[in-house]
Amino acid sequence: MTEEALLYGCINNDPMSQKELYHKYNSKMLAVCYRFAHHREDAEDMLQEGFIKVFSQIHTFRSQGALEGWIRRIMVHTCINHLKRNKKFNENVDLIHATGLQVREESVPSIVQAKQVIECIRMLPIGYRTVLNLYALEGYSHKEIATVLDIEESTSRSQYTRARQMLEEILVKRKIMAKPQDKVSLLAAFGR
Repeated sequence: MTEEALLYGCINNDPMSQKELYHKYNSKMLAVCYRFAHHREDAEDMLQEGFIKVFSQIHTFRSQGALEGWIRRIMVHTCINHLKRNKKFNENVDLIHATGLQVREESVPSIVQAKQVIECIRMLPIGYRTVLNLYALEGYSHKEIATVLDIEESTSRSQYTRARQMLEEILVKRKIMAKPQDKVSLLAAFGR
């Protein structure tokens, strides 16, 4: 089924089209949710809530960009709203879906190292982790982050700076990053 036919079917509430759309994007979107969630159940709740929004709002998609990008944006906003609503924080780390993170191989040589970095990111305080995820991994600007999180743009910048410093300290302490000069290339591996 073409993406256009899939989109048309979903707009018309066709269960088979909805099922196909879900299966096409659920693993990528679950990986997004895992970066924001503390454990599997929260990530799955975020994913389910996100797809409910996707199906209820799909008629607003204007084909001015990729459908996957539109779905991803809904998932990120769903995760943020979930975090705002529910203050359930747990330090358990489930790294099964860390492979969904897009990493430049020349900067981070193995998925094992990528999983270690994700584990370290998940150790950051929720505010730092959320800003780091939005800025470094999702590509949001500090202005967009400020709007989404209802904070000042300067707060987003300072939380990002502190998150990056704290992450670098954790990575050096855990011997994932050997030298201080490696710090600069760390987030470049994730696109920023």
